Amino acid sequence: MASHKERQRREIEKFIERMPSLSTTVGKVMEICSRTDASPNELNKVISLDPVLAGQVLKLINSAYYSLVNKVTSLTRAITMLGMNTVKNMVLSTAIIRTVAGTKKSRALPTTKFWAHSIGVGVSAKLLGEAKGFPAMEREELFIAGLLHDLGKVPFGDDYIEALNIAKFEQLPLYEVELDVMGINHQEVGLMIADKWKLNDVITSCIGTHHEIDKMAGDDAGQKVALVALGNMYTNIFDHGYAGDPFPREEDVELLRRSVDLTPDEFCGIGERVIEEIRKAEVFLKL
Repeated sequence: MASHKERQRREIEKFIERMPSLSTTVGKVMEICSRTDASPNELNKVISLDPVLAGQVLKLINSAYYSLVNKVTSLTRAITMLGMNTVKNMVLSTAIIRTVAGTKKSRALPTTKFWAHSIGVGVSAKLLGEAKGFPAMEREELFIAGLLHDLGKVPFGDDYIEALNIAKFEQLPLYEVELDVMGINHQEVGLMIADKWKLNDVITSCIGTHHEIDKMAGDDAGQKVALVALGNMYTNIFDHGYAGDPFPREEDVELLRRSVDLTPDEFCGIGERVIEEIRKAEVFLKL
C-alpha cells in the first residue's frame, strides 16, 4: 500500500501533467530567440498572429516599468527598442502567470500575497544584478528568474498548511519541512514544471536550487542563482508579500552576500528603489 508521501508525490505529478502547455506562439517565440540569426521582423510576425499577446507586449512597453518618454504603437518598434531577449522574457512570464492563475491549487498561499512576494524577489534580484554591474539583458533575466522562482509551490494541496506552520513556528527552512511532511519540496516540483515548459538553464537553475546554491558552485549560472536567493531573503526580511519562508537567519544572508562579493551598502542600498520598482512591475500581473 502506497504511503502518504508517495500518494502526495503522485498527486503533484498528475497535477503538473494536467497543467496546460504554454501556447504554440510562446514556443515559436522561444525557438526564434534561441537562434543567433533571428531577426526582430520574424518575432514580430509570430507575435502579431496572437492579438492578445501583441496587446500585452504593447501594454507592457508603454507601462511605468520601462519608463519610455514616447508611446510606442508599433510591435516591430517595441521589439527593436526592448531587444528580442527582453520581449522573449516578457512573453514567457506573462504566459506563465496567466497559465498558473488558471490552475493554482494551494489554498495555503493567498494568490495576491504569493505574486507580491514573487515580484519582490524579481525586482530585488534585478537591482542586486545592477549593483554587480550586470548588463540590462541579464538583469531582465534575473527579474524573470526571481518572478518564477517559487513556481514549485503552486501544485501543493492542503497538506501544505502543515508544512508552512511547522516552518513558521519552529523557524526551520521551508524546503526541508516540505520534504519531511510531503516527501518532496518546491524546488523539485519547480524543476518538473520547468522541464514541462522547457525553460532556459538560468531560470531552471534558479527555480531548482535557490535554497541550495552550493549545488551551483563553479557553474556559470551560480552567481545568478545566488542573486535570486539573496533577492528572496531581502523580500522576506522586508515582508513584501508572502510565500511561506521563515525570516532568514543573519548568518545565511551574510554568507550569501559575501559569496557574490556584494558589500553591505550595496545589499542594503537597493531599498530606496525596491518599493518603486515593485509598483512598476505589478503591470505583469495585470496583463
